[in-house]
Amino acid sequence: MEYAVWAPRYLEIQSAFGFPQGREELAARRLVDLLPHDARADPLRRIAERLQGRTVIVAGRAPRLDAPPLWKLAAEDPRPAVIAADGATLRCLEGGVIPDVITTDLDGPVASEVAANARGSLVVVHAHGDNLPALEQWVPEFGGALAGSWAGPPRDGLLDVGGFTDGDRAAYLAEHVGARRILLWAFDFEQVDEAESAPRKLEKLAWARRLLHELAERGRTPILNWAPDGSLHRYGGSEPASTQ
Repeated sequence: MEYAVWAPRYLEIQSAFGFPQGREELAARRLVDLLPHDARADPLRRIAERLQGRTVIVAGRAPRLDAPPLWKLAAEDPRPAVIAADGATLRCLEGGVIPDVITTDLDGPVASEVAANARGSLVVVHAHGDNLPALEQWVPEFGGALAGSWAGPPRDGLLDVGGFTDGDRAAYLAEHVGARRILLWAFDFEQVDEAESAPRKLEKLAWARRLLHELAERGRTPILNWAPDGSLHRYGGSEPASTQ
């Protein structure tokens, strides 16, 4: 999604959560400083090289689900790509899947993301007003391919093509760079298993669900839920689906 289309929606989110714009700007500037020069160069082209024209699986971390079972797609789609949304990276590695791309604001098991990065994953680090200490701690640890994102207009090597949480931001990214289709694996909008307070996290997940619904209706790329039984169901319709 182009930033001009996305920007009014993020203003709503910013107002709903009370995110101070000054802190967003500060984190964005610091991320630019921390990123190596080559990580600031043409991030969308480098991401498109990994995702464009392919089935892209966006892996979440719903309870009781493991890494996406890629072998189930082999007959119809032998070369799917995987974007791991933050904490899903650890599950992917445990299941023998090295993500092509990782979207992260560095609030999950970041050591697994550093490990995946060393094995070939391109990590898209997202800067926001609450993660400046994590940026300082972790960005220098990544030795592989990197890109940066934030919630404002694209600038200085930082991209913004829409999305709020790591999971829906991954889907917006895949759509923007021309994925053939997007399969949502192991997303859950109803359960929270993180240290963050449940009411606030659930409010964020409600926004993620809404944003994915909008992308499915307005985007160019088909979005499907990939259920644990292997079935695929179109995401969207009159009500958003309950799993991603």
